[in-house]
Amino acid sequence: MRYLTLLLGVLLVILSACGGGQPVTTADSSLQGLIQADGSSTVYPITEAMAEEFQKRYPGVRITVGISGTGGGFKRFCAGEIDMNGASRPIKAVEQATCQANGVDYIELPVAFDGIAVVVHPDNTWVDYLTVEELRRIWAPEAQGQVTRWRHVRPEWPDKPLNLFGPGVDSGTYDYFTVAVVGQEGQSRGDFQASEDDNVLVQGVASDPYALGFFGYAYYEQNRDRLHAVPIDDGNPANGEGPITPSPETIKEGTYQPLSRPIFIYVNAAAAERPEVAAFIRFYLDPENAAVLVREVGYVPLPDRVYTLAFRRFEERITGSVFGGGAQVGVSLEELLRREGE
Repeated sequence: MRYLTLLLGVLLVILSACGGGQPVTTADSSLQGLIQADGSSTVYPITEAMAEEFQKRYPGVRITVGISGTGGGFKRFCAGEIDMNGASRPIKAVEQATCQANGVDYIELPVAFDGIAVVVHPDNTWVDYLTVEELRRIWAPEAQGQVTRWRHVRPEWPDKPLNLFGPGVDSGTYDYFTVAVVGQEGQSRGDFQASEDDNVLVQGVASDPYALGFFGYAYYEQNRDRLHAVPIDDGNPANGEGPITPSPETIKEGTYQPLSRPIFIYVNAAAAERPEVAAFIRFYLDPENAAVLVREVGYVPLPDRVYTLAFRRFEERITGSVFGGGAQVGVSLEELLRREGE
């Protein structure tokens, strides 16, 4: 059995060298270069974990990963300043136009599923769940100056201040949340504590018994002892009866609605021709690597068949977006990618 395993490994390496099959990562001390990534704080833990493991196998490659938010990262990406951008929502039409104006072609690649966790302080004993309508009432633009205390959400809740924390306007998580909850991208009340760094939001909610915040699921997963995740009821029996708590299972199944979503990396098509960038993206999209590293940092791996479709998209250097120029709720990645290949 050991010899059969070794033989299969050799055959896979040969197939990879010929450009077929799934990506295979093998040690290569001759691979050199610098890869610059930026973007979403939600995607950051995945890219950082991938970079650390990749650099162990390819010590001659250095990968820097910044956190400018999805929008801030796209500003740098579409200016040609970085090789790849992590994004917690699809590229917007205005960003597509900027990339086109600057001659930057890009390859859009889904890398994981995420759920936006709505969280409170562990001492908050009154919030048993929230409906999507209650979330909308809290976060809609007209709530500013009106919904300022917990009793304004439900009369039986305490007459205590409602202190809100959320991603800044450059965040893809903010964009997606406002579409899913408020109904229009980028529209919300403005009187909340905002940050592009989810760790800042975690600290804010964890230190305030009257706080309510939202951010990527991985940051909740890493801070379970400091936060409480609020179950969400979207009112749709097809997604399960009653309020649904975010978990790897409910996010993957899509029952945690409307706050489950895919997250992405965008790769500069010209940069993808550099050997070190191509090797890193193949490593990133390898289902075996994703199964370990995506889970390790608290997110949900895509089905293997979706990684296969994404890998094909990269190998064929298919540029552009399969989305309509912005965040969308309840989309099927497999259907979008499969349709593109037909």
